[in-house]
Amino acid sequence: MSRKPNKLLVILLFLFLGILTLSAYKRANGLKDYYKNYFPIGVAVKPSDLNNQEKSLILAHFNSITAENAMKMGPIHPFENRFFWQIADSIVQFGLNNKIKVRGHCLIWHAQTPRWLFKDSTGNQVTKEILLSRIKNHINTVVSRYRGKIYAWDVVNEVIADDTSTFRKSQLYNIAGEEFIEQAFRDAHAADPKALLFYNDYNTENPIKRDKIYRMLKKLLAKGVPIHGVGLQAHWSISNPTRSELEKSIELFSSLGLQIQFTELDVSVYSGRQGGQMITGEKGVNAAVFTPEMEQQQLEKYKMVFEVFRKHKKNITGVTFWNLSDRYSWLDARGRKNFPLLFDADLKPKKAYYEVTKF
Repeated sequence: MSRKPNKLLVILLFLFLGILTLSAYKRANGLKDYYKNYFPIGVAVKPSDLNNQEKSLILAHFNSITAENAMKMGPIHPFENRFFWQIADSIVQFGLNNKIKVRGHCLIWHAQTPRWLFKDSTGNQVTKEILLSRIKNHINTVVSRYRGKIYAWDVVNEVIADDTSTFRKSQLYNIAGEEFIEQAFRDAHAADPKALLFYNDYNTENPIKRDKIYRMLKKLLAKGVPIHGVGLQAHWSISNPTRSELEKSIELFSSLGLQIQFTELDVSVYSGRQGGQMITGEKGVNAAVFTPEMEQQQLEKYKMVFEVFRKHKKNITGVTFWNLSDRYSWLDARGRKNFPLLFDADLKPKKAYYEVTKF
């Protein structure tokens, strides 16, 4: 005579299986989980992102973080003898508490640099020797503070010119020439020998600029300068880059034996070459509307670039989105919204998200 199954046991079994399924889903439904066999997935954060809904989104989808602004020289070292550590410390501690890798951005950059770096006590321009000494002190102080906590640094940012010149004619270059670039990497390596050191720039898919970056890096590497990777910023748009130019960049820089990281990824919904400048889009009543056409074009661009990333996974050691969601982007300007990321203003995945994760 057969016995009927105990209804309570059946219910408990289904509940148990449901909990297991839900638990497995929660463990495997973030960007970082889809790409666990490829490369870390990062995001640039600001202090307000470390709480509430934004915090939950970070923990679910990302295993690397970068301070959007807090570690740039202006914010962290506003006066010669004063450092402002609070925000940077909180971001690093968030990473440590949640077992998330932390990238440092950035040590030397022509923008967001305090005026004191270039002036003496009388307001005159400093000498090359004084400038290099100040750079050394800044790098040593910042990198030493986070030794063992920040695994990689964007050491030098955007020194290659967009025009026909090789180097950007910044105050850094005008005072110290090329020498500040080499010294910055050597200073960072001395402060934390285990940190990975990157040169970081935009428009790296532009053939002319790409070649200038390549030649600079090749020259520095030949001199034994400790450079471990190149950061391709990836401020792109729905019309740039092409698959061909993107692959050429990965292959060219990889040929130097350097790691590749895409350090500041976003895809503007307005056409044009993105680079490091804002694309403000079209004026008018539709300027702040995420149209179906924008959605489709952005989806196709994200799909393409992640196909390329996966293809070249042996050379790529990180992909970082520049900001968390369309709720806030550095590309938003004068009330004209951009929609450049995978999560919308309500922190929900967009269609492009599913193209990136359904491989």
